[in-house]
Amino acid sequence: MELRDYVSAVRKRWWLVATTACLALVAAVVITARTAPTYAASVTFFVSTPSSGVTDAYQGGLFSQQRARSYVNLVTSDRLARAVATDPGVGLDADGVKARISARTVPDTVLLDITVLDTRSDRALRIAESVATQFAALVAVLETPPGGDSPTVRVDVVTGPRVGTDPVSPQPARNFAVALLMGLLVGAAGAVLREILDSSVRSATALRQAGGKAVLATVPLDPRARQEPLLLEDATWSPRGEAMRHLRTNLQFVDPDRRARCIVVTSALPDEGKSTIACNLAIVLAENGHRVLLIDADVRRPKLAEYLDLEGAVGLTNVLVGQVDLDTAAQPWGDRDLWVLASGSIPPNPSELLGSQQMARLLATAGEDFDYVVVDTSPLLVVTDAAVVASRADGAVLVTRAGKTTVTQVRSAVLAIDAVSARLFGCVLNGAKSGGDDAYSYAYYGTRAGAPLLKAAAAAGKPAPVTRDLDAAGRPGGR
Repeated sequence: MELRDYVSAVRKRWWLVATTACLALVAAVVITARTAPTYAASVTFFVSTPSSGVTDAYQGGLFSQQRARSYVNLVTSDRLARAVATDPGVGLDADGVKARISARTVPDTVLLDITVLDTRSDRALRIAESVATQFAALVAVLETPPGGDSPTVRVDVVTGPRVGTDPVSPQPARNFAVALLMGLLVGAAGAVLREILDSSVRSATALRQAGGKAVLATVPLDPRARQEPLLLEDATWSPRGEAMRHLRTNLQFVDPDRRARCIVVTSALPDEGKSTIACNLAIVLAENGHRVLLIDADVRRPKLAEYLDLEGAVGLTNVLVGQVDLDTAAQPWGDRDLWVLASGSIPPNPSELLGSQQMARLLATAGEDFDYVVVDTSPLLVVTDAAVVASRADGAVLVTRAGKTTVTQVRSAVLAIDAVSARLFGCVLNGAKSGGDDAYSYAYYGTRAGAPLLKAAAAAGKPAPVTRDLDAAGRPGGR
């Protein structure tokens, strides 16, 4: 991935970054609020050795620096802690005292800084005062040679003991800044990792690369599509409706030598919107003045009769077994020349029935009586029905749900079509989010601009003004 890919991944999943940052900030607020304030008391010692000349003073200084470094461990020793704990004003045992004391040397000096941390400022000061007394006495004892009268090293208090009026922790501003920064970094890393691990198809470019076929249309995500799946009334002039007209135009030119009359609509998996695409494709074809037959060949999970509010008990399967003929089973729908052949009774052997000679004859007969035959079939990767029907038709259209279908599933679906020597006209990206790198803008054609003109023309009884579709390469086409 390049830098722009990382930036794109973070921008695409900005909500993940924002959520992680907010959670980190909330955690910092809670931890800061629940943390007891800690006060710091300090005292500074000067370590020295007796000297009688310049040379002795230099050597004594080096010796004092070495002694000061060793005194860092002496400050936190059990012996000093026990001595401090004997002070009645401290009120802690030796382990409690030891846990509150720390020490460090000032580099290249003979100064020793001791810090006492406690949740009570008065107790921190009392411990520091006791350390100042007991540490000097302990050094005097340890540094006095056997039989000697005076120690070879002295420690004198030069600063303190004193305690700050404000607590040294927690520090809200620092905690919040660090939490926010860490949240942003973790969120950005999560967004990039999810982008790397996400193999779903989300754009027309990715779909084209995965399937190796042209993308005939990109149907934008429409929150109303679940409640209003068909292109009726206002939905006809929505961006979704214009995308379906774009699909209609592209299908009319997929083969310049022979018009595709029998079109199978399928998908790799269930719930990718193939039945809705099939219905709306039939509607826009009939809208253009064509005589259209819509067949529900998804006999395992039929949907078209429910979508179109038609009777589905008699239909395709009944025609194939010879119970009724096509003219009797087909039902008109709407005020256009659109006919619907429902699925009919659910058979025990769907694949054998759809692959029979009766099915081939039915599609041939329908192709002579109708300008277009649109066939809704089962998902390719679930059962073999769609591949069987596609081999009997002029070609197929593969519907892919943006953000759901993976690259592997798209490739498997394309291979399933190729395995039966059927033709795949191209793919349709359904439910694409706007604003992507290859998003198609329908604002000019949709409710903002195109709909008022089309509705006004329809109300006046005049022909609708001609709009222009885009071809697969994004160039203006006509219809």
